[in-house]
Amino acid sequence: MSGSIRYSRQVTLPGWGKAGQDRLGASSVLIIGMGGLGVPAATYLAAAGAGSLVINDFDTVDASNLARQPIFDDADIGKLKVTAAAERLRRQNPDCRLTTMDRRLDAAQLNDAVAASDVTLDCSDNFPTRFAVNAACVQTATPLVSGAAIRFEAQLAVFRADLAPGPCYRCLYDESGVELEDCQGQGVISPMVGLIGSAMALEAVRIIVGIGKPLHSRVLVYDAATSEWRAIRLPRDPACPICSDSKQK
Repeated sequence: MSGSIRYSRQVTLPGWGKAGQDRLGASSVLIIGMGGLGVPAATYLAAAGAGSLVINDFDTVDASNLARQPIFDDADIGKLKVTAAAERLRRQNPDCRLTTMDRRLDAAQLNDAVAASDVTLDCSDNFPTRFAVNAACVQTATPLVSGAAIRFEAQLAVFRADLAPGPCYRCLYDESGVELEDCQGQGVISPMVGLIGSAMALEAVRIIVGIGKPLHSRVLVYDAATSEWRAIRLPRDPACPICSDSKQK
């Protein structure tokens, strides 16, 4: 399919044009986690014309994933998520270059993967991974789009270590005080993860193309039970062990 037709609705947007589409086509996006958030994020980034997607997940498809991760079906059960997802995404948009990483990344590997991306999306489901991804993004000055969803609650935030000064994910959560909840134990409503994952893709596209008002330094909180959004201003923590001035010297 001709690229001019595929992306025509985007190219005509004010502030986008061919130059914006070219920037998106030349970009590389790293997605950590191909679960309920990573699947819609990857789907819309590939469809929008992101040039390169690097997807990282070491889990396999389980029947319990299918309600929240519609890129997979029954035939994919038991397959590596990144393998099954890459097959679908390549068919969806052959222009998008897909790279899969089916292993848990150590600190050095994570830093290298983050540094090679224009934007990193944290679609993981646990705090240790979120803290590690945040540290890598701060160290490499890479924009981070962070999403989370559990029960009827979700949040979306963007952290721009490339635009100093500003907060990082560690300014939002104290590593020693977080509660280790997960969707398996607490549950989550399926359409909500699609909503947040799609919003994460939108934020990544806006960063790459350079349009709209940045979400940087704000956290959006969504209540799916009432359909209410709240925006919370997030200040930088001067004592943050990751992004404080003393740590950046």
